[in-house]
Amino acid sequence: MYDVIIIGAGVSGAATARELSRYKVKACVIEKEEDVCCGTSKANSAIVHAGYDAAEGSLMAKLNVRGNQMMEQLSKDLDFPFKKNGSLVVCLHEEDMPNLQALYDRGVANGVKELRILNREELKEMEPNISDQAYAALYAPTAGIVCPFELNIAMAENAYNNGVEFKFDTEVKNIRKQEKGFVVETSKGDFETGCIVNAAGVYADVFHNMVSEKKLHITPRKGEYILLDKSAGTHVNHTIFALPNKNGKGVLVTQTVHGNLLIGPTATDLEDREETATTSEGMEEVSAKSRKTVKDIPLRKVITSFAGLRAIEDGMDFVIKEVEDAPGFIDCAGIASPGLTSSPAIGCMVADIVKEKLHPEVNPDFDPVRKGILDPSELSLEERNELIKRSPEYGNIICRCEMISEGEILDAIRRPLGAKSLDGVKRRTRAGMGRCQSGFCSPRTMEILSRELGISMEEITKTGGASRLIEGTNKKIAEEGENHE
Repeated sequence: MYDVIIIGAGVSGAATARELSRYKVKACVIEKEEDVCCGTSKANSAIVHAGYDAAEGSLMAKLNVRGNQMMEQLSKDLDFPFKKNGSLVVCLHEEDMPNLQALYDRGVANGVKELRILNREELKEMEPNISDQAYAALYAPTAGIVCPFELNIAMAENAYNNGVEFKFDTEVKNIRKQEKGFVVETSKGDFETGCIVNAAGVYADVFHNMVSEKKLHITPRKGEYILLDKSAGTHVNHTIFALPNKNGKGVLVTQTVHGNLLIGPTATDLEDREETATTSEGMEEVSAKSRKTVKDIPLRKVITSFAGLRAIEDGMDFVIKEVEDAPGFIDCAGIASPGLTSSPAIGCMVADIVKEKLHPEVNPDFDPVRKGILDPSELSLEERNELIKRSPEYGNIICRCEMISEGEILDAIRRPLGAKSLDGVKRRTRAGMGRCQSGFCSPRTMEILSRELGISMEEITKTGGASRLIEGTNKKIAEEGENHE
């Protein structure tokens, strides 16, 4: 019997787990995938939004601003990369200035600090590659960029280290209300709990509707992105937005926290909750719209594209509350943009709701600090040489594009909630994220995974489930083919 079961190990679920680990509660995170950060949290703009976009008085606005204010300290406590680079919302035409002014006014009302409107000359000085048509811009110095994988992983690791259980490859099939609490039926058996936190992303309405007569509806909205090489990363200095519309914040151009250039996303509403394929139409849209705000984007330096899904609730706001006709069931639903920014504040809000119900004691052993994977590139030459003397694995470079060593990959596998797949290693170390997109390093990474996990190469997956990379040896496959004939 658990006090709390959290469904979903994305940023909202992980943030909630970490906040609950401050108290003496028996908590468990249930995730259908093989790792944390496998849904919405792994495929987004990686922006820490300032908070001027959400409607005044909305939960989005409140939690965005609070999450933004928490992010810098959180990055220090949990050791993940965060950079306050500032954002610019570009107005291309003088007649659109009232819309830009309205955005400024909304930001001020939401409590966003240091906002100001720049004229063309000021904008050009800050961003030499801004469009020649740019008339003005809203400047938000408090906006930033973050690594979404490392944020998610860091919060989950810290929660785990403070006593929260995690169950992966465990799909929730059904939820039954009982006299006290719930029974969560999964692919790996039934679990009883007093409270449920529904942080299931695009599936949050499915679980809500299992326990409530007051139905929730979520639309998956697909966003497609293009990622450019690090050699293009200095093309802009800030995160560049166009004026937003009813479908979102539009196509942005930004540095990533690791120095790449990212452009996107599109906004396409879907029925399929697993549809994350990129399309030629999406790529053309991203390319065309990004060029409206930033000129001369070096698209010849594209290294990959990807797509993610945002959970859009019909009310266009976060839904974070206890369900009226299912006491103990707490929704954390509709977490679309600015969900990543808001996640630390979301975790606090959900934990407060749980606290009101359970009145738990404080965990006296709670440790808010987590140390990330050692990055040898941050060491001096002398320190690195000493490291390699102590641990020769750090001198064995596996991924040459990103200069990731065997030592870093071993750390990623061996640490709490360690990597079990190729993508698990990639998200923790960036091995495979460079120009060749794992074309050369994946076999070597697979060998390390095989050795460390004690499984055969045929069992290694790209991202869990049926995503095996090797079907067998050429000789064996040929023999099976002959026998079949």
